[in-house]
Amino acid sequence: MSYDPRSATGIPTEPVGSLPRASSLQRLYAQYDAGQASREDLLAAQDAAAKDSIERGEATGAAIVSDGEQRASSFATYPLADTLAGTGLAKNLAGDNGQFFAIFADGHHRQLPRLTGGPFRYQTFAADYLKLSLPYASKPLKQAVIAPSMMMLLYPLTGELPGYSREQFENDIVDECEKDIRQAFAAGAVRVSIDFTEGRLATRADPRNPWTGADLLPRFIELNNRVLARFTAEERFNIGIHTCPGGDRDSVHSADVPYNNLLGTMFDLNAGYFLIQLASERDKDPVYESIGRHLRTDADGVAQTAYIGVINPLNPRVESAQEVADALLRAANFIPREQLGATDDCGFSPFSIDEKPSHGSPDFARDIAFEKITNRVEGCRLAAQKLGL
Repeated sequence: MSYDPRSATGIPTEPVGSLPRASSLQRLYAQYDAGQASREDLLAAQDAAAKDSIERGEATGAAIVSDGEQRASSFATYPLADTLAGTGLAKNLAGDNGQFFAIFADGHHRQLPRLTGGPFRYQTFAADYLKLSLPYASKPLKQAVIAPSMMMLLYPLTGELPGYSREQFENDIVDECEKDIRQAFAAGAVRVSIDFTEGRLATRADPRNPWTGADLLPRFIELNNRVLARFTAEERFNIGIHTCPGGDRDSVHSADVPYNNLLGTMFDLNAGYFLIQLASERDKDPVYESIGRHLRTDADGVAQTAYIGVINPLNPRVESAQEVADALLRAANFIPREQLGATDDCGFSPFSIDEKPSHGSPDFARDIAFEKITNRVEGCRLAAQKLGL
């Protein structure tokens, strides 16, 4: 299916990927982990949720939608396990004593599995889910995939695993991430974005979470660029990078980290576009200015586009279409309008179990998400008219 990012709204806009899972689906995940529901029960519920996500997403007027990642354990762990509890964990991984991915502002944390040896292989590719969702779509679908820099955190922070060197492990994760992207395109995705939420967190230096103080951002950029280097400029036009300060249980992990710790480096990634949290950022103008200064017109053959966040998924208040338009018009003072797009700050629920406490329930959060997306799409049209796009 062909897709022109600008044709429908003038200013291109797309979702990050995830949508809140209904409370009924979250209960079924827990029942499956407890052995009280079959895998067939879970698959059927995921399929119904993906179908509903696509249908309601298309009803917003969006030109491109996702299946809401309803089949994935999380944005980070879908290649590794069937559920967040670790059911169906991939080979050479253990569920205990893995590194924290993030410690959130409300005190909760998310933890990765522990690598026990090699080789490292994805158990599930994003395309495996996408293939099941495509028959429900009448509009183009996008697919989010995890960055190799997140998978890098599976390996011990110091030392090496016996018989499996860090170099070989990193070669393996680059190979697996390339396959993840290529298979998504081959399955029918028109856009693929790489989730890179660990980028901003890498500059935090949280003593509770040692990897954040290990100066890993340069290595993250190098590793992610190794994957991007395997694609042509034409392919990379449709490969994006997503950054945000986290979004889980309506809490964040790095919103207090200065954005310029990341932005001066992030655009060194040779991706075609960037999905950048901004609606929830307190002081937006310096971030717009930094984006405009660092965004490249030639990233190894492709001009970069900055999709700024105009929707805050963590806040149940629905932004109006005019608010969205106003944010884009303000950003256009700093970012060239031909390189400007719009998105949501983060996925609406990157983890499959997400109570959404600020919203009151995941079911209410799900309804709110589609209202927000509708206004994002209309706000882009309003801003494009003002800007003559």
